[in-house]
Amino acid sequence: MKKKLLSILVLSVIFTVTAMPFYGLQNNNPVGKWKFSATGSPDPYYSTGTIEISFAENKYSVAMMFAGSNYKISGEKVKFENNTLTFSAYIEGEEVVLTGKMTGPEKMDGKAVYSQGEVKVALAKEPAGK
Repeated sequence: MKKKLLSILVLSVIFTVTAMPFYGLQNNNPVGKWKFSATGSPDPYYSTGTIEISFAENKYSVAMMFAGSNYKISGEKVKFENNTLTFSAYIEGEEVVLTGKMTGPEKMDGKAVYSQGEVKVALAKEPAGK
């Protein structure tokens, strides 16, 4: 009886692990270049741009650029857990905290929170090599 129970338990674990990719339970990879749009940004200059996410030495890093600018803003306190990217950046001396949840391998939805409130942010991953 114990052998049957153990066998069933092992088989159910194997089934669960192998079925995860088919049910969207796998972790998405945020590494790459992402275009973003910030709906409702108080300044149109800050409403679009790119975010480059990289992974080296067991940690994520983020560089953010607004459209029409070559100036990169480095993200701080970068974390990627449970398909959610979180980082902060200082824009015009103010800390802005961006949180984005991956809703697919090439899409993230989130928000940017700052002292005056929050702004919805949508990110779309650019194809590799662009």
